[in-house]
Amino acid sequence: MEDTELKFLKTIESLEAKLLNIRAGRANPAMLNGINANYYGALTPIQSLANITVPEARSLMIKPFDRSALKDIERAINEANIGITPVNNGEMIILTVPELTEEKRRDYVKQAKVVCEEARVALRNIRQDANNEIKRQELPEDEEKKALDDIQELINTYNKKVDEIFKEKETELMKV
Repeated sequence: MEDTELKFLKTIESLEAKLLNIRAGRANPAMLNGINANYYGALTPIQSLANITVPEARSLMIKPFDRSALKDIERAINEANIGITPVNNGEMIILTVPELTEEKRRDYVKQAKVVCEEARVALRNIRQDANNEIKRQELPEDEEKKALDDIQELINTYNKKVDEIFKEKETELMKV
């Protein structure tokens, strides 16, 4: 039971991490998660190469620890295709997040909905594995039924969490 709940928690954490990458028209250093720059022949996360700050609500400043990495970071951001063109001023890279249109906001809500549905599928798969494990243990019938009911209550709780997370993200995305 504890193992199943741990897997449910990891699924929720994964969902929240994926939703961070869906932007809401505001600058967020998490937008650069997963973008690696070629630094002296090794792919290195931008967060390891530079200091990333948010001076205004819609802009990010990326100041590399080593100036020679500036071009590599700029190239990595361009190749990542995040929809923002980096501006290199010789010392730092400035990313200005464009204002989102209504249509773009709706597209992001659809993306968030897909990510949440994937999380629900993952939760159902975990529940199925737990149910199969309970049935394999050959418990007395009443204990087996109670264990299955407990798993069902647990998944209902986590499905509600997924719904709440989606509602929050939808509100954040649709807010102008």
